[in-house]
Amino acid sequence: MKRIILPFVVAAAVVVSAFTLAGSENAVITEATTASLAIQNYKVVPAESKITWIGRKVTGEHTGTIQLKEGTILFDRTVLRGGSFFMDMNSITCTDLKDPKSNGNLVKHLRSDDFFSVEKNPTAMFAISNLATRPNAKSGTANYIITGNLTIKGISHEISFPMLVNVRKGVATAKGTLKFDRTKWDIKYRSGNFFENLGDRAIEDDVELQMEIVAKVEEVAKDKKKKDAKEKTAKL
Repeated sequence: MKRIILPFVVAAAVVVSAFTLAGSENAVITEATTASLAIQNYKVVPAESKITWIGRKVTGEHTGTIQLKEGTILFDRTVLRGGSFFMDMNSITCTDLKDPKSNGNLVKHLRSDDFFSVEKNPTAMFAISNLATRPNAKSGTANYIITGNLTIKGISHEISFPMLVNVRKGVATAKGTLKFDRTKWDIKYRSGNFFENLGDRAIEDDVELQMEIVAKVEEVAKDKKKKDAKEKTAKL
């Protein structure tokens, strides 16, 4: 198990000042020695990333998306060291209801105090606190167990889940499914553990967030931005 402590500020997504790595021997790596680890910041690219939510009930399920606002993933070469990302809860959508009125009503309800209290808490976040590698993971399967603090509605709880993380030519991809018990974050609407006689109106407590995150090392991101600007200028 590798233990990581990540101080950060929201304005810069993540600013790392110290790590504590726990292995066969404990080692404290301060700001003065992080350079020797070749720590690199990979900035999350919201436009190329995707978070899909799934909520289930007795009579079926609903699905939708939440946009990433920003984030940073930290690597020592190709080894994951930490990171965090922020979700824009105002962006929540429903993708399974085709009737505009039903769709709009559900999204409005999800933004209300019955669920995510978006007006009071427009941002949710996840910050890695611990990592465990899976050295014998088969190709294409999760190679890390990620542990971190999930904050929703201003409430934080630690949660763990498997994730497949790869780095190639300055581009990092991370895929995994985070499942959380919504009632721990004060989302108790129609929960069978808090209300009786709900029958087929009950909503399951577990919510899934299927994550597909793309992040690029800052130099790569800057080069792409310059290239896009040149292409845009050439079209004018």
